[in-house]
Amino acid sequence: MIASALVIAGSEATGGAGIQVDLKTFHQRGVYGMGALTCIVSMDPTNNWNHRFVPIEPQVIADQIEAAASALPETSTVKIGMLGTAETIDVVSTALDTYPFETIVLDPVLVCKTQELSPALEVDNALREKIVPRATVVTPNVFEAGVLAGGRTIETVDDLIDAAKVIGEQGPRYVVAKGGVELAGPKAVDVLWDGSEVTVYESEKIGEERVHGAGCTLAAAITAELARGAEIRDAVQVAKDVVTAGIRGGLHTATPFRTVWQGAYRG
Repeated sequence: MIASALVIAGSEATGGAGIQVDLKTFHQRGVYGMGALTCIVSMDPTNNWNHRFVPIEPQVIADQIEAAASALPETSTVKIGMLGTAETIDVVSTALDTYPFETIVLDPVLVCKTQELSPALEVDNALREKIVPRATVVTPNVFEAGVLAGGRTIETVDDLIDAAKVIGEQGPRYVVAKGGVELAGPKAVDVLWDGSEVTVYESEKIGEERVHGAGCTLAAAITAELARGAEIRDAVQVAKDVVTAGIRGGLHTATPFRTVWQGAYRG
């Protein structure tokens, strides 16, 4: 039987992040992907590629999730990406109550720094309170891990591990903290905290610049492997290999950053 998974996330028009990356990664890993769109992000090439953000109406998001969950009711795996508004978070929280999703992978796209007293901070807090505790796996990058762990600075692998442990205390079964190129040294390091043991994943850095879509691809590949029945440590290793190959075979575009190519992995 073909494994399936649902992704609830935003659209990023260049294809380098968001639901476009998730569905490409699912397909690459042999998983049938369905998607519920939460927002539309179009980077502005006339303004330093800054984000233009348009939320989808909450009822439309609920309708999409209903359609996907009804079309393949055996689907038990869901990936949650950018939600963007407190209202959207409420819709997704209700969906997690309504449908029998057993495996929930949260890629916690945060939109502000902890010190910002703004609607964006309200969104971050709602995500932390309503979605993080329900997740099977949370996959923060360095910035997101620092925010979710209480606003700490992460500069070393030990810092990343400590942050993962703090996030784990908030309810998720597993935390995969993504170090990537953000930490000093020749290795791109990610860590898995399972509540009792740390597993460290390393690969040689391919340059020192962030690559568009690396974090989305890692989380999506973990989701796909779990949907196929993989054990978490194996799922993270495959995801790490997919991302490494995708960075090595990435695309140069007119944007200021290279983009991961999910089709580069041949494993």
